[in-house]
Amino acid sequence: MSRTVFVNGTYLPEDQATVSIFDRGFLMADGVYEVTSVLDGKLVDFDGHTKRLHRSLEELDMQAPCSDADLLEMHRELIRLNGIDQGMIYLQVTRGNPGDRSFLFPDGAVKPTIVAFTQDIPTLADAPAAKTGFKVISVPDIRWGRRDIKTVQLLYPSMAKMMAKKAGVDDSWMVEDGHVTEGTSNNAYIIKGNRIITRQLTNDILHGITRAAVLRFAAEAQFEVEERPFTVDEVKQADEAFATAATIFVMPVVEIDGAQIGAGKPGPVATRLRELYIDEMRKAAI
Repeated sequence: MSRTVFVNGTYLPEDQATVSIFDRGFLMADGVYEVTSVLDGKLVDFDGHTKRLHRSLEELDMQAPCSDADLLEMHRELIRLNGIDQGMIYLQVTRGNPGDRSFLFPDGAVKPTIVAFTQDIPTLADAPAAKTGFKVISVPDIRWGRRDIKTVQLLYPSMAKMMAKKAGVDDSWMVEDGHVTEGTSNNAYIIKGNRIITRQLTNDILHGITRAAVLRFAAEAQFEVEERPFTVDEVKQADEAFATAATIFVMPVVEIDGAQIGAGKPGPVATRLRELYIDEMRKAAI
């Protein structure tokens, strides 16, 4: 059965959805995106994703395609039309179609392009990987300097994910100046005693919506949160490690570069944070 997707104000079957070849998202990767999880047919942390969307648009001097109320209505309609209980909604906004290719931004008369679609993930809350944990490798971080903007420029993260696949592991953690920045599509953390250590928010990493919620819950649970860079050697010596993102929630990380982290299996802190996050997000979902 074909999904119903959203393109510039219209709901239509996915095989009928089209975007111009002159769209700047296609030609220049001139666009931003958000991924919002769906639990029990409801949206997880939608307000956080909307605020980050606006920040990304503003940083790129791009118009908002519609009101926040219209965004919420569209997300809920896609859930309804596609019968999503657990999964995600991908939203993308580009600078639009100026009618030809140019490095210069088009004037304000060109409307942004907005598209969205669902992905059904029945095991989102009960992911098998959460029971075994991720294995990762470290790779050089050679991305551009504005990783805080959630752009569609995902070629290197995709290459890093393929490096992980070829190495027989789940993901890559990227390293710059000797310190871990983040995973290919997630924020990275280590645990030492009662301390949760993760890189501070700068232009070097994405300002994760799941990250913000997990750190808030961790602080409420009396964990010490230390925001600073950490090295791969620190990962190897940590008691536990984990990653966070909208589509994995809190995912234990049990190995890096072939070295076991802690006991080599999901630890009590990461497991507890995952349970806490899912419980709290289920209560707050809209």
